Parts: sequence; C-alpha cells; structure tokens
Amino acid sequence: MRRIVGSAFGPPESYLLADAPAPIPAAVEVRIRVGAVALGYVDGLIIHGRYQNRPALPYVPGGEIAGTVDAVGDAVTSLRVGDRVVTWQLGGGLADWTVVNAADVDLLEPEMPLPVAAAMLVDFQTAHYALFERGRVTAGDTVLVLGASGSVASAAIQLAAQAGAHVIAAASTEAKRNAAIGMGARSAVDYSRSDWRDALKAQAPQGTVSVVFDPVGGDAFEPAFRSLGKEGRHLVVGFAAGRVASLPANLALLKSAELVGVDLRHFLASQPDRARQVRRALYSSVADGRLKAPSLVRFNLGEGQAALKATMARDRVGKIVVVP
Repeated sequence: MRRIVGSAFGPPESYLLADAPAPIPAAVEVRIRVGAVALGYVDGLIIHGRYQNRPALPYVPGGEIAGTVDAVGDAVTSLRVGDRVVTWQLGGGLADWTVVNAADVDLLEPEMPLPVAAAMLVDFQTAHYALFERGRVTAGDTVLVLGASGSVASAAIQLAAQAGAHVIAAASTEAKRNAAIGMGARSAVDYSRSDWRDALKAQAPQGTVSVVFDPVGGDAFEPAFRSLGKEGRHLVVGFAAGRVASLPANLALLKSAELVGVDLRHFLASQPDRARQVRRALYSSVADGRLKAPSLVRFNLGEGQAALKATMARDRVGKIVVVP
C-alpha cells in the first residue's frame, strides 16, 4: 500500500509517499480502506513534534478517518466487511489502509459521503462540546465566534445559530465575514482593525457578549474577554494564531466571568456514550439538511505534503480532506 510517512518530526517536506505492506488486523481490530482523511491545525503541530502528545516514529499523519471495513479480527462481532465507518485516531490516515480498534469505530449512514464524514468528525464535535457542554449556550445568548472562516468556527456558527443564539462572527477579510453570515451569523466584525471592539459593541444586542468561542488566541484573546458581559464564558478551543495569550486575572473577577478550557479528548474519554450520541445527532443533522456540510479543500494522497502545508495556512477557507 501507499502511505505518507516521516521518520522524524519536522516540516511537511519530511513526510514522503512510500510503499509498505498492507496491515493485518489483530483480534480486536478492523482494517479500514481509507476513503477520506481530514486534516486540521493539530496535524500541523503533530508533524513538527509540537503537540502535547508525541506519537511514535515512524509516523503516518492524519487521524480523522472515514472509510470502509475490508477485514476484521477474529474477536470482532460489532462490525463486518463492507461497513462504512468513521474513527478518530492520533494518526495513520494518510494511507490506503489503516487498522484500528473496533471499539473506536462508528458506523455511518449510507447517505453520508466519506469526505464529509471525515471533515465533520472532530470540528463539529468540538464546536458542540464547547458551546453546549462547556459554554452552556442557550437561546438568547450572544456568541462571538473568532476566526470565523475556520472549519471548527464555521461549525460553531451553525450550531449556535440553530440553538437560537445571536451569533457575531469575527474574521479578517470581507469574503470570510460574508461566508460566516452565510453560515448563520447575524453580523460580522473585522477583528484585524484596532477599533473592532467598537463595532462589536454596536452589533451586540446588550453591548456585550455572553460567550466567546475562541480557536485563535493571540492578539484577539484579551480584547474578546473584555467584551464579555457579567457571568460571560470565554471558551478556549485552540491557538491558531500561534501564540498562547495571557490574561490579567482581575478581569475575570470584575466580570464574574469564566475562562473555560475545551478538551474534546476528555469528553470522549469521560462520557463516551454521550459523545457517541452527539456524533450520531450531528451526522443526522447534516444528512437531512438541518446543518450545512463543511466546505472542503480536496487533495489526493500524492499531494500529501501540500495538504500538510495547508494545515498551517491562516488564509484557508474550508476543511482539508485527502481522498486517496
């Protein structure tokens, strides 16, 4: 089989297309013929060795995997050859085949395209967990979504708007702001401007926001927190700006506000049944049209290096998906 593999952590050029034997599933594993693997900002960190969990080397990137089961281990009874499935792993997806534990696999509805399933897997779950499990968003809340053109932010805009929240998107270009409004945001601000908080205050119904959905960090972090109203919640989803910002602790006291970490892996480990229920509901909502499928930026396996480079591009709109 073909796979993209690196023998050391480093830039995308360190990861090469190479041949390897097709993997054989162990007793509790299944082999998946990869139909699509989605990549995100975390993948860019992992390949450089900058993620908190360092995988073993040699490393095959890509953990948001959708495909078809084509072999099962002797002890597997929950899945069979031909099942269309999705799974989230630390890596292994940029290949023709991968093997995973059968317990980590979800079945897909027949009408769900594999590239869409892969693209939704982490981002839509993260947005849902952040907004509703951690941020307690309800109808009537005002939600500020930073980095609104990103795939996880786009999911958050849709989910918050569907729940009845007043969503304000923050993005650096007019095209990105228009795209966010198309996803359900009521309005948008240009947070590359020094006076963007004035525009936000004018657009927010009460002049402040209830919740900040923040996958960006960096320079926008403190101004966004300062824009919270009393008992507001600032959801720390990621650091796409590349800098982990700090915050004067007295701001939280003055606003009676919360700085809330969002770790999807904790949700999956601590509440697996609830997480599976959420995943199924999200897929169903896209399958029946209640939610829009994510915009995709497609690559093939031979373009693996270009796909990995794209994970770190701030001007990208859409979710990167490699279709072998």
